Amino acid sequence: MSMAADQPSPAARIGRFLRDNPVVTLLILLALLVLLLQVLRPGIVNERWIGNTVKFAIPLAMLAACQTLTMLTGGIDLSASVVATIAAFVVATQEPQVGTGLAIVLSLLPAVLIGLVNGFGVGICRVHPLIMTLGTGLIGTGCLQVYQRGVIATGSVVPASLEWLGTGRTWGMPNALVLFVPFAVILLLAQRRTGFGRLLYAIGANENAARLSGVRAWQVYFGLYVLSALIAGVAGLLYVGLIKAPSLSLAEPLLLPSVAAAVIGGTSIFGGRGSYSGTIVGALILTVLNTLLTLLQMPEGARRIIFGGIILAVTALYARLTDQG
Repeated sequence: MSMAADQPSPAARIGRFLRDNPVVTLLILLALLVLLLQVLRPGIVNERWIGNTVKFAIPLAMLAACQTLTMLTGGIDLSASVVATIAAFVVATQEPQVGTGLAIVLSLLPAVLIGLVNGFGVGICRVHPLIMTLGTGLIGTGCLQVYQRGVIATGSVVPASLEWLGTGRTWGMPNALVLFVPFAVILLLAQRRTGFGRLLYAIGANENAARLSGVRAWQVYFGLYVLSALIAGVAGLLYVGLIKAPSLSLAEPLLLPSVAAAVIGGTSIFGGRGSYSGTIVGALILTVLNTLLTLLQMPEGARRIIFGGIILAVTALYARLTDQG
């Protein structure tokens, strides 16, 4: 009798499973959104729609990787969208002058520079990451406007290889998966199975304890923000190949969704908790949600209200599932 009474109920077992595997909850939500989309417009969910959804979700998921990594330490990277825009604009304007290979290298140099400045400000000067990355983002935007005046006469050309990567398809699936799948696998393995990844969690959980354990936090911050900027730069190259038209605000609309994707995916803004797998699903959820709101012909104000409400609801649900003992 007592042993039977101690056995958890099926509902309790399901709740425990969802707490231990929060990504499953996100996948269920994603499936419900796709189902709702199919009900509202029968036949819309097909191979082509899936390919387009994945194609637009990949740049968002890559920018959200910047937020996931920095949030693990209790930080954030508000310069990520600016870095992506700079990389995209530089590669398109340098392509006619120096060719694709050198143009890509030149486009990533500003990313490394901004990452080093962010790492120095956060790790050495102890400036809060929100303020530091906001400041470097504004400076980067100003520098891009100055650069644009200098190259306005040369024109711009998006490299054919980036267009192939951004818009091409192979067997119905976007070519961007050639880049994204290895990227995601490496990042997921690095988070949990490398010393650098474990240091991000340690610093986010308790930076003082990590310092007392001999961790040189400033070195971790340098590596983190340079890595974040490089990821943002690569995301910008992929995004300009998708959009096929560089601009001074190309990736700016992706900044807040990238933060939202990381938060929806379960990354704590206070540090020490999160996984890129949840962020990937979060990016897919936001992409499908955007399609759904477009289908419903929601005015911009209503779209923002619904968008924000769902973000808050999903975040609260995730926090409840993961915090309950």
